[in-house]
Amino acid sequence: MLTIPEASELFKEVAYSYGVLSDPEKRRQYDMAGFEAIDAEGTDMEIDLSNLGTVNTMFAALFSKLGVPIKTTVSANVLEEALNGTVTIRPLPIGTSLSGKVEKQSAHFFGVTISNEQAEAGLVVRVTSAAQSKFKLLYFEQDANGGYGLALQEDSEKTGKVTSAGMYFLHFQVYRMDSTVNALAMAKDPEAAFFKKLEGLQPCEVSELKAGTHIFAVYGDNFFKPATYIIEALCAKSYEDTTVKLKEIEAQILRKRNELRQFEIEYRKALAHFQEVTNRYSQEKLSVDEMLKQRDSIHSSFTVSRSIANLSGSGSGHFSNGSSSKVLGEDYKTDSPGEDGSSDSKDKSSKKRWFNLNLKGSDKKN
Repeated sequence: MLTIPEASELFKEVAYSYGVLSDPEKRRQYDMAGFEAIDAEGTDMEIDLSNLGTVNTMFAALFSKLGVPIKTTVSANVLEEALNGTVTIRPLPIGTSLSGKVEKQSAHFFGVTISNEQAEAGLVVRVTSAAQSKFKLLYFEQDANGGYGLALQEDSEKTGKVTSAGMYFLHFQVYRMDSTVNALAMAKDPEAAFFKKLEGLQPCEVSELKAGTHIFAVYGDNFFKPATYIIEALCAKSYEDTTVKLKEIEAQILRKRNELRQFEIEYRKALAHFQEVTNRYSQEKLSVDEMLKQRDSIHSSFTVSRSIANLSGSGSGHFSNGSSSKVLGEDYKTDSPGEDGSSDSKDKSSKKRWFNLNLKGSDKKN
């Protein structure tokens, strides 16, 4: 049975393959040069939920809960209605917010009208969902036929206890974070998840808006149930300090991304060296242990029992080391005068003569 990480990686591969097979151009590139040709162009994995059956949608929802970043496309029906100009547009005045509930693969459209002064100061449109619904924030531009064409889209991201998405038209380059960038490569190499984390920072295509009415939409991107949301439009003039902080922090993030790219090279080299010295450590340890074992074996060869065994096998009758010393000692004792009693006889005779002399002397005095 597959574990959750294995299943997560498997689904990423399946979804990626589905994205290739369902796109004729990607399929042609794959047939000619394999996945390398597709990866070289940085093609993202996208799934059209409206084309999935109930079972596949259930699997997609399950893996999304497990943290698999599944990038979806906007329904063709929504795009067609916008191009035909048949959508209903609700006004969203600057400095106000509206809440709603949008069905999956459907969209609610809003019109934000800004003056010249507000356009020069900058505009911010944000959407949040306390229910952590999945949604897209869309921006449409009016075409010559009176309809609206999709120009920008931001996928909701989990930020704290809510999901949110925003568009910032502040007259300088702002960035959006795409969590699906390099998702397949990160799944194959968990260590790459850290180094590639900032690679999802992508520049937004539009940095300012002109005075007039601009069309935004909230697209329901849940798999089954409607998405609840709050949308608000703000003039950046009231948030000058916040605007400066945003510009500074994104500049810091860009510098950090470049630093991480260099650090990854250094880290990979250090890791390879660490693995090399670790392998050598294991080999050297085995070598030292083996040499010490041989040394102990050689030391143990210097033993009496081994010499006796060798001599017994040859039938020599001579002993070595302590055994021969013991025999020689016994032979010496056998040959010594004390063994035949001669020394004791001399001592006894001397004592007897000395005793007799004393007695004779005492008799004369008497």
